[in-house]
Amino acid sequence: MAASATYDAPTDFRTLDECHLRIAEHLQRLEALMDHLDSAGVDAHAQQEAAAIESFFSSTSQRHHLDEETRVFPALLSSVDLDLVASVRMLQQDHGWIEEDWLAIAPQLRAIANGCNWYDPAELRHALQVFLDLYREHIALEDSLIYPEAKAQAAKLQRRRATLPPLRFTAGAQSSS
Repeated sequence: MAASATYDAPTDFRTLDECHLRIAEHLQRLEALMDHLDSAGVDAHAQQEAAAIESFFSSTSQRHHLDEETRVFPALLSSVDLDLVASVRMLQQDHGWIEEDWLAIAPQLRAIANGCNWYDPAELRHALQVFLDLYREHIALEDSLIYPEAKAQAAKLQRRRATLPPLRFTAGAQSSS
């Protein structure tokens, strides 16, 4: 999922879909981690889980959002379907809220990963619940509306391109530059 893919590269929806599954898995791990912290505190398991979860949401998840912002959302934003455009705008706003929520959670997970227990369990549980709820609603909207529409548009464009004659270049033709 390279965020620096060329503009003309087709969107790899399989990779985006797989990333949604990985995000859902890490959201479950995050929920389980909080329960584990409540019952066992900061032990070796909590440290390993906190490190893995923090790494995922600080890298893979953020790259995934960038891919959506640059490769999925632009075509949908030009739609004449105002409800679709409003949904995409809401998802863009969600990306900002998810990032803001993550900026509050990540340092606490890094501390847990390092064996520290200075976090406030009630505050962390609340922040995690807000993060979990927002992220799950976000993915549900993308999976139910945005990705199907983007896939349909991409397939339509591919069919249209398939009907075009191949470009032919002739020797000695004038350059446009």
